[in-house]
Amino acid sequence: MNKVYPDAKSALEGVVKDGMMIMSGGFGLCGIAETLSDALRETGVKNLTVVSNNAGVDGIGLSRLLETRQIKKMISSYVGENKLFAQQYLAGELELEFNPQGTLAERIRAGGAGIPGFYTKTGVGTLIAEGKEVKEFNGEKYIMETGLVADLAIVHAWKGDTAGNLVYRKTARNFNPMMATAAKITIAEVEHLVPAGEIDPDHIHTPGIFVQRMIAVDPKLKRIEQRTLRKRA
Repeated sequence: MNKVYPDAKSALEGVVKDGMMIMSGGFGLCGIAETLSDALRETGVKNLTVVSNNAGVDGIGLSRLLETRQIKKMISSYVGENKLFAQQYLAGELELEFNPQGTLAERIRAGGAGIPGFYTKTGVGTLIAEGKEVKEFNGEKYIMETGLVADLAIVHAWKGDTAGNLVYRKTARNFNPMMATAAKITIAEVEHLVPAGEIDPDHIHTPGIFVQRMIAVDPKLKRIEQRTLRKRA
């Protein structure tokens, strides 16, 4: 089975459709599948529900899909760096399901592990708990959260082999490994594509069984969300 596609457009063909749920890896601009998200914009697919920690920043990443109004709903934990995201939400133009960051991570992990729901203390007694089942364990209250499973996950990896095995680099790992397990189809963009068998099995973060398609991308593209420079003496 050939998993390697020549470009993002061909990798998305036959996969995307209106109204689907998409998981998009990354944290801020670190480890985002920018090439694949840009290609999603070009497909014109709409009414998307997107699961992502945030939506990039204005003009970069998922924010470009907000520009074209292709996203109907975001399931996220942070929107502070994206003015367009906040504007559309406050104007009632974008649905938003807020999640505490750890809860979002666990909902994705649970979905990938086949766990339909779990209990957590996070959010008890707050707006997060509204409409959710509350149960008591050892005298403490917990709310039930559900696992998430998407139609498609797009992830970014530092290295991958032609069998789909992936390695993430440092903090760019973030949400990517969990999302790769929690979707019906996972498409990975990798900076360094190598032949199968070249990656030490002990170094693999995402086994190839979770990855159906992949593309090679330019490893030089590294954006910085907030550039802070020290003044020279």
